[in-house]
Amino acid sequence: MIILIGSQKGGCGKSTTAVNICADLANQGHDVVLVDADRQCTSANWAMDRAANTALAKVHCVQKYENIRDTLLDLDKRYGFVIVDAAGRDSRELRTGMTAAHVLVVPFRPSQPDLDTLPKMQEIIVQAKDINPNLAVFGLFTMAPTNPAINEETDARTCLNDYPIIKLLTTILHDRKCYRDAMSDGLGVVEMDNPKAKDEIKKLVAEIL
Repeated sequence: MIILIGSQKGGCGKSTTAVNICADLANQGHDVVLVDADRQCTSANWAMDRAANTALAKVHCVQKYENIRDTLLDLDKRYGFVIVDAAGRDSRELRTGMTAAHVLVVPFRPSQPDLDTLPKMQEIIVQAKDINPNLAVFGLFTMAPTNPAINEETDARTCLNDYPIIKLLTTILHDRKCYRDAMSDGLGVVEMDNPKAKDEIKKLVAEIL
């Protein structure tokens, strides 16, 4: 299965989402490959740090840019899960990845600048589905405030009603320090002692599968 993590905006937790999905699937015993298609190399650097710790469940990693379609289709024949981290913009990697993926996860913060990217994202998805009509598309709230008094999610959910092509997941990833700590050590939060973050990722993986 090819799962593409892509958005129109950087800073929305795209790479964090991709690597944590990888870590959870690897810990479940699946054969996982991470494709870093973002020239910032955040995911590839995570994978390199992870590879240095042989006690961790293995996550393979390749870097591929420009047209990634054929690479993804080839990797899908050799791995149980192909997780793709595409650049946070309207890129060739994002567009060609959509033509091969089984699932697209669009992470975005519940804030107006992120919501403003949705019209263009929907346009790109519609074009991709002309080629790949079976592409399942999910929206994911990321970096949400942990303070219950801040209720940005309600307005964001209302906004998503205008984009029915993007099915909003019930799982929400909150802004927790452990996500940043895990990234710097090549870990997933499922491998750390934070039950709330661990539960978020496990629910996310279960929901998109």
